[in-house]
Amino acid sequence: MTNLENLPNNCGLLICGHGSRAKIAEQEFSLLAKNLRQRYPELKIEYGFLEYSAPNIHMALDALREQGVKAIYAVPGMLFAATHAQNDIPSVLTSYQQKHPDLHIHYGRELGLHSNMIAAFQQRILNSLGHTEIPAPGALYDTMLVVVGRGTSVVNANADAAKLCRIAAESLGFGWSETVYSGVTFPSVGRGLEMACKLGFKKIVVAPYFLFGGRLIDRIHRYIDKVAAEQPEVQFIKADYLRDHPKVIDTFVARFAETMNGSQQQTGLLADFSARLARGEVDLHHHHAEYQEPNATHHHSHNHPHSHSHEQEHSHEHEKQHDHGHSHARYQHIAHPHGPRTMINDNVCCCFMSQFPAELIAEEQARKPALDGIPACKKRSA
Repeated sequence: MTNLENLPNNCGLLICGHGSRAKIAEQEFSLLAKNLRQRYPELKIEYGFLEYSAPNIHMALDALREQGVKAIYAVPGMLFAATHAQNDIPSVLTSYQQKHPDLHIHYGRELGLHSNMIAAFQQRILNSLGHTEIPAPGALYDTMLVVVGRGTSVVNANADAAKLCRIAAESLGFGWSETVYSGVTFPSVGRGLEMACKLGFKKIVVAPYFLFGGRLIDRIHRYIDKVAAEQPEVQFIKADYLRDHPKVIDTFVARFAETMNGSQQQTGLLADFSARLARGEVDLHHHHAEYQEPNATHHHSHNHPHSHSHEQEHSHEHEKQHDHGHSHARYQHIAHPHGPRTMINDNVCCCFMSQFPAELIAEEQARKPALDGIPACKKRSA
């Protein structure tokens, strides 16, 4: 793989932004290029905007050409693949290249939900709560997370914001989460916060997934302040936006490297599994319900690594004495007050019940009566 350090002298990097009427947005966006230049002082790096701000993308391209650059690797400095990243920036780059046939422009991916971007976002959330690391499960069950996305007419971009919200809420262990948007889609920030208050949480973290400040961040904060004044019993906590977090810079480096190597396609699932297997992150195993030929002889062990004794009023024995041959790690938020524990005593499969610690089962059994019926795993086939 080509590294940025090995970039030929006749190549340059370009960060493409949208631009803003707010000076702070322009200044903070420029920090992205400044940080890249500090990491790679020998490289030719420029940035430019579509509108409102200077330099525009044409000016940045001119600056690179004047430095003798013949190949430009451009990356959209945008969080999601919406209209600007998909259409507007490519249009500008294509028009410029047509005017300069001796120039080769390569265009990369948006920042998206790269693992570094998620890590940076989660760090901003944790910092707003006074944490430097993810707290133990249960520490944030009394707190709600509201993620604010930009909002666009591109459904997939809006869906990515909702996906990010789920990743952060589950990884950090929040009690509940919701996604709202500052732009053209729904729910809006104000209405979303009003609805969030109805869930009864007394502490709500509002985290904008934005690269830099400006009018949109100011508007989000005004909505938070408005709803907070109307709901004085709820504590609202404002998480910072991303800005030039080190992991954001790491993501730009990764996107430029992808563009240079032409490796922007997603890795196939089998290749991804093989890579994780080589790193020791997963194991090979078979599933206990895998179809077997009627007369086939098993040549593997069936020693089951976890018991089906659940310290409940019932016990069960599978009709076929088989072994799963693998075990599943207990879900870290198995005791979440709004999660799987709410299904205890609801006549669910004993295999599912085996994930709960005995004390958790006892708590739920004492709290609510068991439903009538027979779990599916205990039913005998005719």
